[in-house]
Amino acid sequence: MITLSLAEIAEVVGGRMHDIPDASAAVTGPVVRDSREAGPGSLFVAFVGERVDGHDFAAQVVEAGAVAVLGSRPVGVPAIVVDDVQSALGALARHVVRRLGTTLVALTGSAGKTSTKDLIAQVLRRKAPTVFTPGSMNNEVGLPLTALTATDETKFLVLEMGARGIGHIRYLCELTPPKIGAVLNVGSAHIGEFGGREQIAQAKGELVEALPPAEEGGAAILNADDPLVRAMASRTKAKVILFGESGEADVRAENVRLTDTGQPSFSLHTPSGASDVTMRLYGEHHVSNALAAAAVAHELGMSADEIATALSEAGSLSRWRMEVTERPDGVTVVNDAYNANPESMKAALRALVAMGKGRRTWAVLGKMAELGDEALAEHDAVGRLAVRLNVSKLVAVGGREAQWLQLGAYNEGSWGEESVHVSDAQAAVDLLRSELRPGDVVLVKASRSVGLEGVATALLETGTEGEVAAR
Repeated sequence: MITLSLAEIAEVVGGRMHDIPDASAAVTGPVVRDSREAGPGSLFVAFVGERVDGHDFAAQVVEAGAVAVLGSRPVGVPAIVVDDVQSALGALARHVVRRLGTTLVALTGSAGKTSTKDLIAQVLRRKAPTVFTPGSMNNEVGLPLTALTATDETKFLVLEMGARGIGHIRYLCELTPPKIGAVLNVGSAHIGEFGGREQIAQAKGELVEALPPAEEGGAAILNADDPLVRAMASRTKAKVILFGESGEADVRAENVRLTDTGQPSFSLHTPSGASDVTMRLYGEHHVSNALAAAAVAHELGMSADEIATALSEAGSLSRWRMEVTERPDGVTVVNDAYNANPESMKAALRALVAMGKGRRTWAVLGKMAELGDEALAEHDAVGRLAVRLNVSKLVAVGGREAQWLQLGAYNEGSWGEESVHVSDAQAAVDLLRSELRPGDVVLVKASRSVGLEGVATALLETGTEGEVAAR
């Protein structure tokens, strides 16, 4: 973070200084909420959680070098005390972002946010120093913590924004006002919380409403292939840039195909020129993600050749998102178990089939969470798609939702051994260890709460014994 005195921080967050012998003492290190990350010059933010109270670690973090604690009560060490720690953290982030004057790029969508954020960051950092959201720290706490890692050298700040309801993205934009905003898609993720796709679109569109007008440099990057996203053009005063495979898109892909290993290749067209891209990532769904990144980069002055080169060399920066590992015996394990929704599940199945040409393919799938009344239909549809795509074997893992996955496959025509339902991750591992053959390709995917990443980890362990780690 940029250097700030404790007195300045207290003023910005409306806090009271306690046990601070020198108000001019400066925070020169990171702002952290995990006591294990505290170090010389840092500021420790003490949250009170369901099981852990950050205030209990106050003495420990100061001993590790933290300058002070930002908390809701005095702790016997240098502290800035506020009524609401989360609001104070947001106010500090807003102050730092405004002082830096960095170009802030924000993005949201129902699927692909983290992969697209990683692509945008990898493209932009070729042009100038770039700070971006680690993993999926896209909420009211993770977003300001990310913003506070920016320094005077930071040119671009790329922030992923998630939403659990109407008003959430509007609030995040107030904390860290974006200049460029990208909306990737409106899908079924969290539809149970929102109540419908139109409500999801309303929430996601809060990003483009927060952008400055075009004459002040505001730019809305919208998916031309998604009608609900494209309609958001009427909700912004910013310049609108469309991306997609539509012929009307300003930044578009032509001649899209998959390589023999399932990696997308296409011709990238921008207003400034065209160039060919062959990605290292797996699955055709990454084409749309790449186009969103290309549209952002084009708006920030990069040429088509520069963008294409960066996209062709970009990899996955976040764990458990189409992580592809080949075992010594030739079995390929695709760990995409970080999260799942209907759109990403279907995209992963298509990627599996593309990767597995001429090989046996296994889809180890579990529950997609937060689908509300749509849960039965969506799980059924995924099971049916696995059969239509000729996935060799579907392994549905878990309870009711997994049964729906298998029932969908059965009703689509999987009457033999093409699909099976198992009770838990360990049962899936036991089945796979007994039946996998060299050359097979295994996809592992479910919502994060299911913990299927343990299946992928177990399959990649040396030897044939061992159990899935308990969650």
